[in-house]
This record gives sequence, C-alpha cells and structure tokens, in this order.
Amino acid sequence: MADTRIPAGEATAAWQWEVSRDTGEVHALLCACDAHQAAASGTSAPARRLETTEHRVRSGSVHLLRHDGRPAGMFTLTWDPPFAADEGAFPPAERPLYLSRLAVAPEWLTGGSLVGLRCLRRAIETAAQAGGDALRSEANPDLSATRSLLDILGFVQHGPTLSDGQGRRRVHLHKSLRPASPGPGGED
Repeated sequence: MADTRIPAGEATAAWQWEVSRDTGEVHALLCACDAHQAAASGTSAPARRLETTEHRVRSGSVHLLRHDGRPAGMFTLTWDPPFAADEGAFPPAERPLYLSRLAVAPEWLTGGSLVGLRCLRRAIETAAQAGGDALRSEANPDLSATRSLLDILGFVQHGPTLSDGQGRRRVHLHKSLRPASPGPGGED
C-alpha cells in the first residue's frame, strides 16, 4: 500500500500562492530547478532567457507557491503557446491555455514532497477557472517523475518525441478541461 502520509514540514508550514512580481526570484528558482533536474537525469538544462521571465512576470502569468515566505514552486500559464508546435498535432480546443516553466525548489525535489503536485493541480484549477477548455504543455520525457505525474493527472502525449539534435528531448502534452459529457438521456 502506498504511503499517504504528508511529508514532514508540509502539514504544518504556511503555504501561500501568489502571482509573482519578482523576476529575479522566479528566474533563480527556475534555473536552480533546471540545474538540479539536469544533474539528476544526466541531460542538459534548457537555456533560459531572463527577458522571457521578465515578460511573463510583467504579464501576470507566473504563479508562485511560497513555503514560510520562501519560493517552493512555480508555473507559468499563458493563452499564447510558449513553444513551437503544430496545432494540428493536438486535439481540437477552442480556448487552450499553455503550461510552461514548471519548477520546484531543489530542496523540495526529494523526500516525497508534494510541491510539484500542488503546482500542477493549481495550474489545472486556474486554467479551468479562466475558461480554458484544454491545458497544453511541452515536457522533457527524460524527467521521469515529472512525466509520470503529468500522466497521472490526465495529460496525454500528442505526436512523437522530438529532439533538438543536442540531446534535449521534448514531448507535447494535452489535457482536456471540458466536463464529462452526460450519459444517454442527459444523465450522468
């Protein structure tokens, strides 16, 4: 049976969500997470541009989870795709939102922490509340724990695994946010 206890520190600490206004803070969190994940997976970290982070912060797209006042996790949610993808590769959607720059502080990436799950659940809830009918993302399939969590939460890969020729791989994922259709006769 799976251990369902909440890891020490997560049950008693003060957790708070905010829309970030601090470019330096979220860029540092993003780069620290990238470096940790690259070292752990043996892959290269993506190149991050401070200008992109600044633009996303100014637009109010960066959601930051704090633990006792310190950054613990983050994600970016936008209406415009932050990656190049053939829209035909995805299932139809009228109002898709795009999840990117999911990051967890390295100290929360071990010991069964739920910070990544908190970030993804918040992204799904926020996208649905904003009126999105789908949530799309680009992910590194070599980050197996992250990819497994995305799969569990209903993200489905569309299209092949892509490579940039320099060892960085990515997949395009889609999660429908539409409510389930009623059964025959209009009943569930």
